[in-house]
Amino acid sequence: MGRSHRDRFAGLALLALLPAALAACGSGGRGGDTPPSGKAPAEEAAAKSRERVQAYLDALTARDAAAGRSQLCAPMHAAFDSAATGPNGDFADHFTVPEATITEVRSGPNGQEVSASITVAAGSRKAARSLLFTVTRNGADWCISGEVPGGAPVDPDVSPSGPPPGKPAPPVPSQ
Repeated sequence: MGRSHRDRFAGLALLALLPAALAACGSGGRGGDTPPSGKAPAEEAAAKSRERVQAYLDALTARDAAAGRSQLCAPMHAAFDSAATGPNGDFADHFTVPEATITEVRSGPNGQEVSASITVAAGSRKAARSLLFTVTRNGADWCISGEVPGGAPVDPDVSPSGPPPGKPAPPVPSQ
């Protein structure tokens, strides 16, 4: 067999195998852009972000710092460990969270942004506060990568841990 016959045979073999090779590059019949959940990427991001923040809010309500920590991205663990149960931390002993609600989920510049409204009680005093969580994808999973006050307090007259009315709130120490 001459060189031209070998080249022609190799070319035909390559063309014959090309459809099989291309079929193997697919996503198993689910479509190339569809994530494993079957949801569109934006829907999956919103659902996973809501799920993570709801789990954190549930942990706040239950006063379960370990469950709250497990919702955070690894780089936040050290700061959480040192501040979460401190005097102004999310899980401080003198605070309770009788109510916590997610109010909005949207895309943001650093990931999904999840707004929440919580009611914080210290003794007989209660105050409603807004929080803004940032949720990001970390490999195949999602985690909370940031938490900041979401704006002015809903009820500025009563604040168990904040400054007197009219003064700016300090940064959240669980960062």
